[in-house]
Amino acid sequence: MPLMTAGEYLDSLRRMKPTVYILGERVDSPTEDPHIRASINATAATYELAFDQEYRHIALVESPLTGGMINRFNHVASSIEDLVARVKINRVLGQRVGTCFQRCTGLDGLSALSITTYNMDRRYGTQYHQRFLGFLRYMQENDYSGHIAVTDVKGDRSKRPHQQADPDLYLRVVERNEDGIVVRGAKAHQTGSLNSHETIVLPTTALQEADTDYAVAFSIPVDTPGLVHIYGRGTLDSREVEGVDLGNCFYGKYCTLVVFDDVFVPWDRVFMCGEWEFAGEMVSRFSSYHRQSHGGCKSGLLDVVSGAAYTMAEYNGTAKVSHIREKLTDIIHRAETIYACTLASSYEGHREPSGTYAVNSVLANAAKIHEGRDLVEAMRLLLDIAGGLVGTMPSELDLQNPATGAFLEKYLKGVEGVQTRDRMRMFRLVEKLAMESRDLVSAVHGGGSPQAHRLTILRETDLEAKARLARRLAGIQDGPSPGLAPGVRP
Repeated sequence: MPLMTAGEYLDSLRRMKPTVYILGERVDSPTEDPHIRASINATAATYELAFDQEYRHIALVESPLTGGMINRFNHVASSIEDLVARVKINRVLGQRVGTCFQRCTGLDGLSALSITTYNMDRRYGTQYHQRFLGFLRYMQENDYSGHIAVTDVKGDRSKRPHQQADPDLYLRVVERNEDGIVVRGAKAHQTGSLNSHETIVLPTTALQEADTDYAVAFSIPVDTPGLVHIYGRGTLDSREVEGVDLGNCFYGKYCTLVVFDDVFVPWDRVFMCGEWEFAGEMVSRFSSYHRQSHGGCKSGLLDVVSGAAYTMAEYNGTAKVSHIREKLTDIIHRAETIYACTLASSYEGHREPSGTYAVNSVLANAAKIHEGRDLVEAMRLLLDIAGGLVGTMPSELDLQNPATGAFLEKYLKGVEGVQTRDRMRMFRLVEKLAMESRDLVSAVHGGGSPQAHRLTILRETDLEAKARLARRLAGIQDGPSPGLAPGVRP
């Protein structure tokens, strides 16, 4: 199957018939809905890049399964070079669309499944890995996109899944039969679910034996009966319908709540069913890959942020002011720090028994901690450089109105040689970059909460090995730290 063009990708989505609700209304053609279309354009950029001669060397890769060239977003890493290429293509796409392009989660889920299904089969003699390879071939041969459904709604977070008053607050298996399983529950924060062909489901957390019914992983088409996509609105989304004051007018992002209302999944699409001991490994694998992905795309986004900040400084006549240049430097170094951590997590990756290469988890999580803090700080600096009109500027409709347009042309003018309309549009881009709720929250919580990143770093770090280094330099006889058994990590 040849690679899909962006147009063929859009046509493939039009042929699907998912159940969708947007702002209280059933929508039969989501690909044409203005709330969704800009986000689809962002995912379409991953298809466009495969035909761009400048980037084909990182956008395409030869598949070990099919022997043909495939889109990198359907290729699980088989080398360190593959891990590095994931980061580089994400940065390019972040620069190109200025928002989330909503395809990396699917690749991160495929990568986690590739490792964990193999490990489950080795322990239990199951056939999950062969099923997964068949599904992976299917995705590659059709050049399909997948989105990952990990985050359960969780209800009372002080309780385990099986302890919830309502057992459906974590997605679970409610029936098993000879043909497959039936699942019920919901997954939150589903980035670009309607931009995808497949919904790939993983557990959301480590589980206990009493949580066996919640240990489930599978994939189904996004228009499977019983699957309901409910659009989650953002702070600026009404402008997409109005068609004005958009900032980034062609690319966007949305998230949905996806409800699984007694959804049937055939056995050949089931990649975990009851193996609760592997739930923690599966979500941890996914999280590390996804935090690596974030570092790539968000460093690209910060390239846009620094460009917007510099342009606003030029339009305002402040580009040579020393404190403005210091703030621009701060934005740039934050982008490069995130990028460097993410590249390091790739170069320090390793081969798993399945043959799939995994990232260095500590470095991937370090990149995500930097992102959660530094990207938000970069947005603050962007607003500082741009000025107060980001929040109070009249609409472009007022610029077009003969009664008010002349006033805006006169009083919103910046430096000579820059049209008032262009200055207004750059303000709108700054507003969308810095104040769009879905992108800003994603910087903090995407790929898990900030505390999850810290816990992973502590769990994956051999503190006893570091303590031995310190004891040797201090001249202390080698031995375990007080209160720790030999070889035990805190």
